[in-house]
Amino acid sequence: MILKNKNAVIYGAGGSLGGAVAKALAAAGAKVFLTGPNQQSIKKVADEIIASGGLAKTAIVDAFNEVAIEQHLQQMVSIAGIVDISFNAVGVDVVQNIPLTEISAGDFVNPITLTMQTRFMTAIAAARVMMKQKSGVILSLTATPAGIGYPLTGGFGPACSAVESFSRTLASELGVYGIRVVNIRSGGSPDSRVFKSAIDAMPDVMDPIIKKMEGDTMLKKLPLMADIANTAVFLASDLAGQITGVTIDVTGGTTAALNYRVNRLD
Repeated sequence: MILKNKNAVIYGAGGSLGGAVAKALAAAGAKVFLTGPNQQSIKKVADEIIASGGLAKTAIVDAFNEVAIEQHLQQMVSIAGIVDISFNAVGVDVVQNIPLTEISAGDFVNPITLTMQTRFMTAIAAARVMMKQKSGVILSLTATPAGIGYPLTGGFGPACSAVESFSRTLASELGVYGIRVVNIRSGGSPDSRVFKSAIDAMPDVMDPIIKKMEGDTMLKKLPLMADIANTAVFLASDLAGQITGVTIDVTGGTTAALNYRVNRLD
């Protein structure tokens, strides 16, 4: 229970990864405030947390609306007294699998703009609350293309790079208030809803893609949602009290070497 008595707000908590992180934070003792645009999806996550003995509250919050974000945080403060953890798992639509020379300017720029809009709004709103407290942890999430050239990812790679740069800059400004800002870089979880939907719909197409992604890792396996969630729990805890301003790479080593050239001999 390393997060006992901590209060966490999760944006996009109804998504598979947002829900996984929310459940892990709650299992570690945090009271989680789940937000999203769909009451049914966040209530499902909340019900699972409560059934397991955890503490959860839900609220419909548009994570692209600055006023809605700030109003919800003020309500959270009035209920809990403090905001210890903020995590944004809101997804945006991305046009991929098209060469950059063939993609439109709008399709390239939109994911960058929308990703940074919601990340900026939620992080800054949390920061303003945490600055008064002189404590807090702001977490964000990116993916492999932020750390290595990755073809056919459209605006997704630059969007991830922008989030990592923003996370570093915000950490440098908030450290004097006792606030930590850390980003998690995921290698893509095959058990996430996005991957599972694609695998179910196009098994013949996705099977070689997943095998290629696994081959790109050093460990020859992709991180599951639990790996990302467990990393979030650690980073949100006092065990990571001196970790800030960095991206923690949970890609199985994909961004550090040309791992597809290495195969097991046995």
